[in-house]
Amino acid sequence: MTDGHGAQTQSRQPVEAVVIGCSAGGLAALRILLEAFPAGLGAAVIVVAHSAPDGPSLLPQLLAACCALPVSLAVEREFAAPGHVHIAPANYHLLIEADRSFALSVDQRVCFVRPAVDVLFCAAAEVYRERLLGVILTGANSDGAQGLQAVKAAGGLTLVQDPATAYAGAMPRAAIATGAADRVLPLEDLAGAILVHCPIARVH
Repeated sequence: MTDGHGAQTQSRQPVEAVVIGCSAGGLAALRILLEAFPAGLGAAVIVVAHSAPDGPSLLPQLLAACCALPVSLAVEREFAAPGHVHIAPANYHLLIEADRSFALSVDQRVCFVRPAVDVLFCAAAEVYRERLLGVILTGANSDGAQGLQAVKAAGGLTLVQDPATAYAGAMPRAAIATGAADRVLPLEDLAGAILVHCPIARVH
């Protein structure tokens, strides 16, 4: 794997979707990350956040206030749309079908949580394969480690927040321990590393 500037990476097709997982401290991290995404982003952004200080139902509104993209809770059978941030609703696992539509599940908790990052990442990896980019942010458990491995195994790209810059370092540390992280970066550098792989349209 090159570091984002080598020929191998440059020859990749742009990603269709960016999946992001976070837990404790996730709201602040997502604000910093998403505020750097331009309105013309040509990839769908799909987020699983275990919790936020203001409650999961408020997460779309809180993120929309600092993001140039529309932000909403994912809805059953809705399509993952380029240039849109979709948030997993509380108490449902979020999956992606082959036609890029969402499916919601009340299957048992994974890593003691629902929605689980692993569930989203594994489902998205099967659909988007090498055109998927997975990102693990701050969090207090190991959810996302297995999912990041699935993204990597399917040919996708994987980024992890440097635990030293995380509110809770357990989730990024678990992801790094799998060996599936292409790059480990400080939070403030993640957006740039994501955008280099995404199609971006000029907005007039």
